[in-house]
Amino acid sequence: MANNGEQNQTEAGRHQEVGHKSLLQSDALYQYILETSVLPREHEAMKELREITAKHPWNIMTTSADEGQFLNMLLKLINAKNTMEIGVYTGYSLLATALAIPQDGKILAMDVNKENYELGLPVIKKAGVDHKIDFREGPALPVLDELIKDEKNHGSYDFIFVDADKDNYLNYHKRLIELVKVGGVIGYDNTLWNGSVVAPHDAPLRKYVRYYRDFVLELNKALAVDPRIEITMLPVGDGITICRRIK
Repeated sequence: MANNGEQNQTEAGRHQEVGHKSLLQSDALYQYILETSVLPREHEAMKELREITAKHPWNIMTTSADEGQFLNMLLKLINAKNTMEIGVYTGYSLLATALAIPQDGKILAMDVNKENYELGLPVIKKAGVDHKIDFREGPALPVLDELIKDEKNHGSYDFIFVDADKDNYLNYHKRLIELVKVGGVIGYDNTLWNGSVVAPHDAPLRKYVRYYRDFVLELNKALAVDPRIEITMLPVGDGITICRRIK
């Protein structure tokens, strides 16, 4: 029988393999969720891309498997067709979206790093959904500003997912609220930010966690009082806030 040290090492290795990103205090409980309801139902292409991404040095940036499953179901529930994603990385959440929307559905996908996207692109092509994706390399804000100039784009998006530079989340929201339709959904990822949103001000935090924490807190406060949306904050992955536009 393995001792506690060996057991912890085994769990740590397993979590690294599956792209562990959970706010649950119990690793065993998170593993139970994955093994019971997530991984057995994971699309083969999603599994392949997850395993490729796990070998990348920045793999902490990927969407967790349980969050990917959640996004896929959410898109089906709201019958999303015209969608947008800001922050793509290797494309795990993008693939979850592409598999969920209909054959003639569209995803405007933006990221400053095309090289990471191209790492996952062969898997996306093999899944037969690459025709749904319009990838734009570069900052998203200029693209959003151009979209807003044309009134036909106002209220034209069913679903928008944001997993990008936290210091621009509020700037994104100011624009996305015009582009998503009434009844449509915006999802902001990492809104619990490694749990740091409730950490004491002098808590020892990684430099990047500390730097972006105030931006995440600012976003959370703004979303909580925005009368144009209904919100729910879920402890899935690193925290995701779902915003439904109501006016």
